[in-house]
This record gives sequence, C-alpha cells and structure tokens, in this order.
Amino acid sequence: MKRSTTALLALGTVTAAVAGSVLFLGAGGGAGAAGKGADGLPPATATVVRTDLVLARTVDGRIDFAQRRAVKAAVEGTVTVAAAEGRTVRRGEALYELNDKPVTLLYGPVPAFREMKKGHRGSDVLQLERNLRDLGYGAGLYVDTEYGEDTESAVKRWQKHLNRETTGRIGRGDVVFQPGEVKVVSADAALADQVGPDAPVLTIASTRPVVRAVLEQTDGALTARGTKVEVTLPSGKTVSGKVAGTVRPEGEGGAEGGGQEGITVEVVLDGGSRAASGEDAEAAASVTFVSEAREGVLAVPVEAVVALRGENGGYGLQVVEGGTSEMIRVETGMTADGRIEVSGAGLRAGMKVGVAKP
Repeated sequence: MKRSTTALLALGTVTAAVAGSVLFLGAGGGAGAAGKGADGLPPATATVVRTDLVLARTVDGRIDFAQRRAVKAAVEGTVTVAAAEGRTVRRGEALYELNDKPVTLLYGPVPAFREMKKGHRGSDVLQLERNLRDLGYGAGLYVDTEYGEDTESAVKRWQKHLNRETTGRIGRGDVVFQPGEVKVVSADAALADQVGPDAPVLTIASTRPVVRAVLEQTDGALTARGTKVEVTLPSGKTVSGKVAGTVRPEGEGGAEGGGQEGITVEVVLDGGSRAASGEDAEAAASVTFVSEAREGVLAVPVEAVVALRGENGGYGLQVVEGGTSEMIRVETGMTADGRIEVSGAGLRAGMKVGVAKP
C-alpha cells in the first residue's frame, strides 16, 4: 500500500513550542511592544473566534476485512469445488469441496481438531449440537457435551439432507468452525489441486469492513484502541470510526504498504458492513486520526500571541478597540491549523487583536 503522510495540523502547545522555536510576533508588555505603528496600533488585526480545534494526522489507507486467516485442509484430497472469492459463507454452507464432499462452515470458537462420534465428550461436541439445533436438526436432541444417540440421530438427518453417507459421525475435515459468517478473501487452491494436511485452501475474513493504514513509529500514541478516526472513502463519502488495534505486516497481504517501516493500524468503521458497501477496495482512502479535540474554545492566529516581558512573564494579546489598544494577559492552550486556544478575563468572541503585518 502506497503511503502518503501529511504534516500535523497542530503545532503543539505554545509552552512546548517555545522550547524548540519562536512562534511569537515579538515580546512586549505595554505601549512600546514590538510590531506597533507610530500611533501605537498594530499593523493588522484578526478576530477572536469561538471554534473547534482538532489535533490530527492524515495518512492513506485501504479497505479490507478484519481477522484474515487461512483455512487449511485437515486431510489429503483433491479440490473438486474451489472456494468462490468474495462470497459470504454462513452456517451450514460449504466453504469448498474436497473429494466431492462439502467442507461445511459451522459456528463456534473451538476448532475442529478430531473426528466426532458416539461416546465422545467435549466442548467441540457441545458446539456441534448447538449448530445442529440452529440448523433445524435438533428434534429430540439434548444439547450438552456428550455425543450420544440423540446426537448421532441428528447428524444422520443432517447428512441425509446434504446427500452424504449417513454415518452419524463427523469425520475429520468435514466441518470448519469459525466464530460467525465469513467472507472468502482468496481461493488459495484451485479446482483439481491436490492438497495435503495443513495446506491452505482459502483465506477468509470477518464480514466486518475495516480500513488499514500505516503510521510512523513516532505516532504510537495514535494507535491506542478507541482513538477516533475519520475516513474519506474512495467515493468521497466520509465516515467515522475508531482504532481497533494494530496488526502484523503479514495482515497486509505482503510487503506492499511498508508495514515493516511503520505501524499497521486497523480501523473499524461505524455503521458496520453498510459503511463501505460498494466502495472500490483497490482505491486509497484518506484516514485522519484524531488524537485531541477542543470544542467551542476561543482562538486566534498563532501570530497574535505576544510573549510578555518582566518577572511574571506569560503571554498576552493586544486588543484593539476603535483607535486605542490594550495588552491583556491570556492563558494559551492547544494549537491546530495555525490557530491557538486562548482564555482570559474579559476575552470574548468578536474582539479584534493585533497581528504581525501580513
């Protein structure tokens, strides 16, 4: 994924900025402050406004789906029906067919790690029975951890419906357990391919759309779970979301995207699967990470703030009213997009303050 990083919108707090570089028009504490004309008025003015300030960073991202993982063959065989890329597979449907037998998706957190038959006990048996019940084969079935005669009968009814041999057993490789419905991202084995145990047959993912983006190592604070994000999708539509966490570069599908040079972040979009419906997954999205926001604060251009001399120091604004001006002391806060948050006694929106000559 090609990465494009813009500059930070925010410059940091004034106090922090002073330590590294001068942000101010000049220094002064009264009528003789630098930047004034012969009449004591500044060469230009700006208006104090009430606005929202946002500290953010924008990078390129791409649409993907969460929780990519490979589905591997449990037994040796020939692929007789390959996985259909882009398809959403739900409970009871086949992911693919091996040796002319469907490999069926069932829901549950415990992987299918063995053959299941009468006499077996375990959490895998429990989730099998739950699936049989939810698929409509639960008549007379007592859902527990024991593979009893009622389980065997339910499995036979299911196998008959699938047009398979009614053995009453679940063979190794007959089913794949996943937490829920999945999207087939890629078919890793084609029709007629011979696959051995542990060979990848397809890659699946959650149906939940996400956007993946790469941040610099120095932007670690933006990768925190829950960080607010705004995403401009390829169509131009803007949706909100939040950081779900980071993923390894392998989750990006290869070296493209520079994952090894930065931190790959996965963003969950508000609105679920509808949020990215119809969007071009090959086109870049613009991802803005919001690390801090101040709503409804008074702000002025950074150039309006004056460093005050004297033992008290601090910062001030030259307030202009009519043909006169007055220096008032202010507290400074966050800066963003060339503006700085200010507060102080008597300060209000609409006031005119002095700035350096444009």
